[in-house]
Amino acid sequence: MRAELLAVRRSRTDRAAADAAVRAALALLAADLGTVAGYVPLPNEPGGALLPGLLASACRRLLLPVVRPDRDLDWAVYDGTLAPAGYGLSEPPGPRLGPAAITEAELVVVPAVAVDRSGVRLGRGGGSYDRALARVGPGTLLVAVLYPGELVDRLPAEHHDVRVHAVVTPDGLTRL
Repeated sequence: MRAELLAVRRSRTDRAAADAAVRAALALLAADLGTVAGYVPLPNEPGGALLPGLLASACRRLLLPVVRPDRDLDWAVYDGTLAPAGYGLSEPPGPRLGPAAITEAELVVVPAVAVDRSGVRLGRGGGSYDRALARVGPGTLLVAVLYPGELVDRLPAEHHDVRVHAVVTPDGLTRL
């Protein structure tokens, strides 16, 4: 299923418009918040390369993930610059705040390949976000970012899966 959904993403022809709509919806969610945890989209991921800058302009402090050697996520403040990192990712070059820094976020925006209607999130399979999301408190809004057709009826769930509370697509926010 993951491979099929990623193939559909690669073939999208409406990416620029879809990414702009996703960023607009996320800007409304992040507006005036203190700390938001986001991510730097990979090529073909919703939100596009402009997502970190948009989130940073909407909130007071944006944390972006830094993948540790054990594939857990550390966090660093986004100051407008990114550096190449492992796994083909980009990350902030500043000081590392530790894996627990995500607990300071009022909103956590996460990548996903798909999400089902009960909030089960299908990632890329490394488990990095499952470990990070397990640290987030119950009052923090967890939002996955998707393209149309990636909110599905049902996905397989495992005991360690942390469910998201909502998804943002080009059509806006959908609470689950």
